[in-house]
Amino acid sequence: MSTTQLRRELGKKELFGIAIGQVIGAGIMALVGYGIAMTGRSVNLAMALSAVWVILLSIPWIFISSCVRLRGGEYTQAAVLCGEKFAGIYIAIYLVRNLQMAVYTLSFTSYFISLVPGANNLVVSLLVATFFFGLNIFPTKFMASIQNAMVIVLCLALGAFIVYGMPQVQPGYFTRPGMFTHGAGGFLAASAFMTFATFGANSIFQLSGECKNPKTDIPFVLISATMFVAIVYAFVASVAAGVLPLEEVAGQNLAKVAETILSRPMYLVFIIGGALGALATSLNATIAWVTKPLLQACDDGWFPQKLGYLHPKYKTPVILIGIYYVLTIIPILLGIDMDKITNSVLVCMYLCMMITSVATIRLPKLFPDEWNRSPFKCGQGTLTFLCGVATVVLAIQVYYNAMLLSKPILLANIGLLSAAILYALLRHRSGSVKMNISYEED
Repeated sequence: MSTTQLRRELGKKELFGIAIGQVIGAGIMALVGYGIAMTGRSVNLAMALSAVWVILLSIPWIFISSCVRLRGGEYTQAAVLCGEKFAGIYIAIYLVRNLQMAVYTLSFTSYFISLVPGANNLVVSLLVATFFFGLNIFPTKFMASIQNAMVIVLCLALGAFIVYGMPQVQPGYFTRPGMFTHGAGGFLAASAFMTFATFGANSIFQLSGECKNPKTDIPFVLISATMFVAIVYAFVASVAAGVLPLEEVAGQNLAKVAETILSRPMYLVFIIGGALGALATSLNATIAWVTKPLLQACDDGWFPQKLGYLHPKYKTPVILIGIYYVLTIIPILLGIDMDKITNSVLVCMYLCMMITSVATIRLPKLFPDEWNRSPFKCGQGTLTFLCGVATVVLAIQVYYNAMLLSKPILLANIGLLSAAILYALLRHRSGSVKMNISYEED
């Protein structure tokens, strides 16, 4: 089967719901407190700046997605810009990086059990995983309609936190002591750290093969969804840092502030719609896009082609979905900490993104006609400068992520990168890889 057979039925509405659901994760419930510890009440400004960083590092995606349809998402981007062997290295790292569905599932279960004491942890986790993986067997547009409904509930929960909280913010937010508590360095560190909360809209890039108009819709949704979430987050951060004394909320999640500003019924709505909703939408969105680059990689021979089988009616990669389902429930059954595994390979992924970012300067030569028609067309000098900015932002992310990792995990990154290179070289040399053109000019 091939990515050419995917249903092309996703428009701006569906993409926006998927992007918002992916970006707004349960991380916002915890990360704001750490941001407050790093920069005080200026955490709201740091949150806004983090969205700027995210858009800057997304420049290569914006440029290339405005030129051609990439049926294999980032995998096709890697192949087009950097060659076959690099595409093999990328997809091997991608496979390990995207095992986080077990993390989302277990986090959902922990919040659920806090609301329903006595529920069986294993049973709830298996039911949640089975429901969302089962949902994604149906057409992607159907999944997107469910996603949009969950995103509405999620936004209402965060909206309640803002509406009830803003009137209770203490006067003199920007003038009282407590802004930029650790200087410019702390503020910039907080803004870089907050990209964990605002990053994620780029996931729609993987769905290019299922979009109606990817060259216009993907850049628009990537930028607009990131800015929308950043604005919402900035208000959430203002409430989190402005109601209670800083020392009471620094390093804490939003639950304490929510208990202060909300009635008990509204607090439960916030926890259910906010925490559970964020995890549900992130899990659902991830399952929807995670298989698409792998589907093209199977078609190209990096993995057995039979794994890319599509459901004859729904045109969804049911075997790949099933494999990820198994890879999700095994850690749950065995109690393996997947959070450490998935977070440990972030440095490798950012390094790959740096390489494709630099290579994006070749776009006008690779696709001259498409580049001339792109709404983001600019001069070669401007393109080189903007790709350079994106590369620098990615380098900053590599630095801060590396600083947060222990020596064993850094060594694990090196090991994974080495294994990915070895796998790509051996698989390519075996003759099994027959790369297909997986981009289209329409």
